[in-house]
Amino acid sequence: MAKAIAVAEYKTVSTGVTAADAMLKAADVDIIEAATVCPGKYIIILTGELSAVRAALDVAANNYGEQYIGGFVLGNPHEGLFHAIYGTAEVKSLQALGILETYDVATMLVAADNAAKTAEVELIEIRLARGMCGKSYLMLTGEVAAVQAAIDRARRTAEQQGMLLDSSVIARPDAKLIGSII
Repeated sequence: MAKAIAVAEYKTVSTGVTAADAMLKAADVDIIEAATVCPGKYIIILTGELSAVRAALDVAANNYGEQYIGGFVLGNPHEGLFHAIYGTAEVKSLQALGILETYDVATMLVAADNAAKTAEVELIEIRLARGMCGKSYLMLTGEVAAVQAAIDRARRTAEQQGMLLDSSVIARPDAKLIGSII
């Protein structure tokens, strides 16, 4: 089975923490993030083998439904997704810079995965909801055409979900900006 990511979102912190515990006990999965996000919701992001991640999400959805906002499973995510989420992406040089913002976590993860699989780009960072009133963003780099193609694909993904906030591509970012990003 392939690696996968699952996201579950709850209306309350107490139910979110309880659901996270149940998900971890139900299947062999690992937490990428489990935290309170604005405006007082709780998100759980897990990874593991596809079947385990699906089983964990089933527990979250079926046993805590009253407070459950929603969730999804992303099978076979691009490997760069994990590094960008954890903040461990090692980008040696920044060429063109692509940025995309969404109103939610779920759309961002799918859009970032689609972007990374569309063109030869490196994911720099994926910031999921924390400190942004529930919004999320991604930054990626590569040659201008590749970055534009990746952002265009991510943008379409977010638009289809009604969650696109904004995006941009900077062909040649200033050196001082680059230093603040990598």
